[in-house]
Amino acid sequence: MDLSCLLLLFSLFSHAGALDLGQTTRCVPVPHQMSVCQDVPYSEMRLPNLLGHSSLEEAVPRSDDWRTLLHTGCHPQARAFVCSLVAPVCLDRFIQPCRSVCVAVKESCAPVLACHGHSWPEALNCDRFPAQDDTCLTPLPKHISAFSKEFPQPVCQSCPSVEEAPSLKTVLDALCLNDFTVKAKISRRRVPSSEPELTVEGPVELIQRGPLLPYDTSSLLQRWLLINLRCAHTLVRPGRAQLYLITGTMRASGSIELSNLFPWLKKDLHITSATRKWKHHKC
Repeated sequence: MDLSCLLLLFSLFSHAGALDLGQTTRCVPVPHQMSVCQDVPYSEMRLPNLLGHSSLEEAVPRSDDWRTLLHTGCHPQARAFVCSLVAPVCLDRFIQPCRSVCVAVKESCAPVLACHGHSWPEALNCDRFPAQDDTCLTPLPKHISAFSKEFPQPVCQSCPSVEEAPSLKTVLDALCLNDFTVKAKISRRRVPSSEPELTVEGPVELIQRGPLLPYDTSSLLQRWLLINLRCAHTLVRPGRAQLYLITGTMRASGSIELSNLFPWLKKDLHITSATRKWKHHKC
């Protein structure tokens, strides 16, 4: 397992400092190396930043600690929240995130941190941020936030069953007991990169669509891998890719949970046969 994944958020917590708005600051260009904040609508940031990093040599590597959390898509404003702290816009005053933004991001992203074995850092206690006004980062309009919640969302879960060389009956039973089934290839990078270590490679085939949205399924599985890293690391070795038949269910809350992963090998005729029989199979 990549050590950077194990320590992903530990360094974030240990380096996050108190917010000191009275300190003397300077403006510097947002560096290209700070990849998590390359899409911000400004070109200069303040140092020290709102996490107490006084130099780019300190701020850039600390910003990387957020990358995997942001890749999970845990909240639509998570990136803006993070960048307002690590790369605050250079104006005549600090523009902090509003308390309501912090609360919204925390509610969605803290469970992801918990899945990685960490709690929300005390340095980002939402009570430290100002109530909404004209000088803080405001939350998204309600209709946009509500729209994002309508999509099925992956959540932290206990690791799903992984069974090699299943019988035809086992596969058909799994399809009957679950809400959706997909065929997807999972790949894992051999060396650390700015891109996610685990990715869904190529198109995802919907065997049993259920509640899934065809145009969002690949992204949904991708986010599941990044949220459930402990489970995902057991699915494929570094530098390799593996095709899986994946079944899952949808909870009443609208979140999805994976139930079975069957490695789909060329010699495994039972999985191939089950997916063909499924269209006419009576549960």
